[in-house]
Amino acid sequence: MLRLYFIGIIILVSAIILNIIAQFLGLKTWYDFLNGISEKMPIKSLINFWDFFWLFFLYPFLLGISFYLGDIIFKKLFN
Repeated sequence: MLRLYFIGIIILVSAIILNIIAQFLGLKTWYDFLNGISEKMPIKSLINFWDFFWLFFLYPFLLGISFYLGDIIFKKLFN
């Protein structure tokens, strides 16, 4: 249970950092994307290629990497 909590914190911190980086680079975050959908904007006008690549490929991949790193850090600290 402690392992899952620790990894969850790592993923949360990673997501916050990745969202700050996305804002700095001018990429859409999930909040921006879903907010645009709720305002009934056409999807093609919401995101461009780089936003799409970020939201659906790179961001999930980096969150997966953060899980992996969290697991490695947990094992080094507590095993």
